[in-house]
Amino acid sequence: MRTALSLTCALVVTALAPSWAQAIGEDGEIDVRVVRYDGGHHRPRETAPRRLAWELRKRTSIDARLEPSEVRLDDPTIFTTPFLYWTGDVAFPSLSEAESIGLRRFVTLGGTVLVDDASAARDPAGFWGSARRELARALPETPIARLPSTHTVFRSFYLIDRPEGRVQGPSHLDAIVIDERAAVILSGHDLGGAWARDVYGHWTYPVEPGGDLQRERAIRLGVNVVLYALCLDYKDDQVHAPFIMRRRSGGRIPDMDE
Repeated sequence: MRTALSLTCALVVTALAPSWAQAIGEDGEIDVRVVRYDGGHHRPRETAPRRLAWELRKRTSIDARLEPSEVRLDDPTIFTTPFLYWTGDVAFPSLSEAESIGLRRFVTLGGTVLVDDASAARDPAGFWGSARRELARALPETPIARLPSTHTVFRSFYLIDRPEGRVQGPSHLDAIVIDERAAVILSGHDLGGAWARDVYGHWTYPVEPGGDLQRERAIRLGVNVVLYALCLDYKDDQVHAPFIMRRRSGGRIPDMDE
C-alpha cells in the first residue's frame, strides 16, 4: 500500500506540479533554497542546488527555480517554501537564538530540511557535529535517529534501496521525525558533490566507488527528498497544507516571534 501511495504521489506531481508550484515560492517556482549561516562554508558545492533544480525540471516537470536562493534561519521568508538545503564541509559556530528559533518553527510548522555533510566524514568536530549540535539545541525533545529503509523518502518518486552521494557512505540516512514525518533528513554522503556540474557540463567531482550509476542514484535521492517535502497526498497528516493553502489564499506568513 505504501508503494502504491508513493507511486500515485509521483504520478500526480509529474502531471500537476506546474500548477502546484504557483502556490509556493517567488514567481511560482519551487526553490531549492540554501541555508546561509555565519562561519564555515554554506555552499561548498557551489553548483549543486542549481543542478538539483535542473534535474527536478527535467525529471518531474516541477517548475524549479534554476537559480536557487539563500536564506538565513532568522529570516521570516523561510516560511514561503517547505524545503531547505543545509550543507557545509567544516565546523561552524553556534547559531544565534533567533536562528535557532527560526529552525524550530520551520520544521514544526511542516517544513523539511535536508542536512548534507559535504565532507562525507560525519566528523563530530566538523560540519556534521556542528549541525547535530544545533538541531539538538533547536529540537531537544526529538532526537536524531536512523531513518528506516522502508520510509517514504526512499520511494516518493524513485524506488531507492539505499542512500549514496559522492561517496557511498553508510547504508542509511538519519532523521528527526515529528509526528511520523521526517522533518529533518541528514546525509553523510555529500549528495551535493554528486550533483555539482560546471558551466561546461562537466561533473565537478568524481563519484566513488560506483561512478556514473552511483551519481545517478544520488540525483534520484535528491529528487525524492524534494518530492517528499512538496507532496501532500501521501502524508496522512498533510503537514504542508498550511504552507500551500496560506500561499493560495494570500494569507499572512507567521512572524518569527509568534
